[in-house]
Amino acid sequence: MKRSGSTDLPLHYGHVPPWLAQRMAKLGLAITEAILVEYGKAEVLRRLSNPFWFQSLGAVMGMDWHSSGITTSVMGALKKAINPLSKELGIYICGGKGKHSRETPNELLKIADKTGLNGHDLVRSSKLSAKVDNTAIQDGFQLYLHSFILSSEGDWAVVQQGMSNNSSTARRYHWHSENLKSFIEEPHTGICGINQGKILNLTANDASTTRATLMSMTDESPDRMLNEIQKLVLPNHHEVKAKDVDLKRLGSILWLAQEKKPANFEELLLLEGMGPRTLQSITLVSEVIYGTPSRFSDPARYSFAHGGKDGHPFPVPTKVYDETISILSKAVEKAKIGFTDKQQAIKSLHQIAQNAEQNFIPNLDFDKVIEKERNESWKYGGRTVFGKEKPLKNDQLKLF
Repeated sequence: MKRSGSTDLPLHYGHVPPWLAQRMAKLGLAITEAILVEYGKAEVLRRLSNPFWFQSLGAVMGMDWHSSGITTSVMGALKKAINPLSKELGIYICGGKGKHSRETPNELLKIADKTGLNGHDLVRSSKLSAKVDNTAIQDGFQLYLHSFILSSEGDWAVVQQGMSNNSSTARRYHWHSENLKSFIEEPHTGICGINQGKILNLTANDASTTRATLMSMTDESPDRMLNEIQKLVLPNHHEVKAKDVDLKRLGSILWLAQEKKPANFEELLLLEGMGPRTLQSITLVSEVIYGTPSRFSDPARYSFAHGGKDGHPFPVPTKVYDETISILSKAVEKAKIGFTDKQQAIKSLHQIAQNAEQNFIPNLDFDKVIEKERNESWKYGGRTVFGKEKPLKNDQLKLF
């Protein structure tokens, strides 16, 4: 069994307002459908099992880029949007937070009855992945969220999250059924995160005798920790800082959106009504769909698509968000019936931005970029959990 990664996140309380939750569901569905059209179902599961991509997806959907709430909100939005279309899409999402996680076995058995998949094996995989992270690996985090994502072919991914009362952090675990070997013998590519001291690891090769004799390992520290696991440890600070972002990557996207377009930008003529601010967002969305894994090392960058519900790095520009959903949804619908021009135009955006990086020298004033977004937020229907943004008075404006 391959556990594909883990993420450490600061605990973050609050709720997702309805105006954002509805948009998250629509954008999440459009992104999922775009991946399905281009790459197929296996790639959807592969992406969700990547902690860096998952964090980038949450950020581009308008969630706080670093908080524990991103897991519940993203999986909830995807489940709400995808499950009514599961038969058509071939993707099913089970479980969730708290009591919903305990419904996973029943949900899987119902899906198995409809699809002919082996429900017993799926339920077993769900329970074992939770047991490994909650019991066999005792790292101080108790699971409270378990989401099981399944394809009609029987491939699956798990996204689950635990909470530590001692460190006030949450840890998210990602699993993927690819390369399934064993749940109890080195099922992980590694166990990484903030050092919690000695832990109990009953899945280590060195614990084979212990497993056989059911002896305790509480006095031992596992001495085999592999480096290959993808580890994402996010900071406690809420605001987005320059050190959280690859300024070369972000700068090329801002240049692309605000300055003169490169000569090979004719494809954008296919995207009617594409303004500079929407271009900035759709380029980041394009990268979430078509970018390679190496592009997701700085998830905070994707918050420059649609901001964050708490106003970091800036309020959610609802008008831009709606334009992004509309452009992407229309492109996907046309691609389904063989008209791929719009889809190819969107696909080209991230590649053009990436090419621009090669000779791009970042010269942006990071704080001024954020301040400009905040000052102009009212123009784009800016909203946070605290209300709608209003134009600033002259004495409130900062000079650039």
